[in-house]
Amino acid sequence: MAVLRTRPARDGARLADRARLALVLWLCAVVPALAAPSDLEYAVKATYLYKFTPFVDWPATAFAAPGSPFVICVIGDDPFGQVLTQTVSGQQSHGHPIVIERAAAFTPNMTCQELFAGHASATGADATFRAAAGQSVLTISDGPPGADSAIIHFVVKDGHVRFDIDPAAAQRNGITISSKLLDLAQSYRKAR
Repeated sequence: MAVLRTRPARDGARLADRARLALVLWLCAVVPALAAPSDLEYAVKATYLYKFTPFVDWPATAFAAPGSPFVICVIGDDPFGQVLTQTVSGQQSHGHPIVIERAAAFTPNMTCQELFAGHASATGADATFRAAAGQSVLTISDGPPGADSAIIHFVVKDGHVRFDIDPAAAQRNGITISSKLLDLAQSYRKAR
């Protein structure tokens, strides 16, 4: 019968090595998250893009056919990366599968139900939203309210992602925003 003998000094050294390894792994996970707050910010914004859809009504003419996809267009610089694609994977809106389309610029022949153009977009967010004016598109920006003609503006306040809504602009695009979503907004312009 073999007897297993342990060496206390060596076991203590192994525990210390494991503790150091655990600390290094923890720092590798935490430091990038702390260094890149915009990653978390855009993960939250990606979720909002998907979560807005049940609170907005598009006319039937916004879809080419009953089975057409619900298209979220990201125009210009894409701050989301694959986070947005992963967020909407397998999801539906109003019975339509959600898909993401990315393009350098918006063209009138594009079919989008939601259109995001960030303030860092090289193409100019306001020009994008003016090109989509009058179409059944929910336009979304992360530029400051008033900086462009988007319907929804993301705002970061006290470290939290919030949003402002312009329901009159939504009405001009032929879409209706639920009062429930308006109540969640940081602010919105009341229709006259």
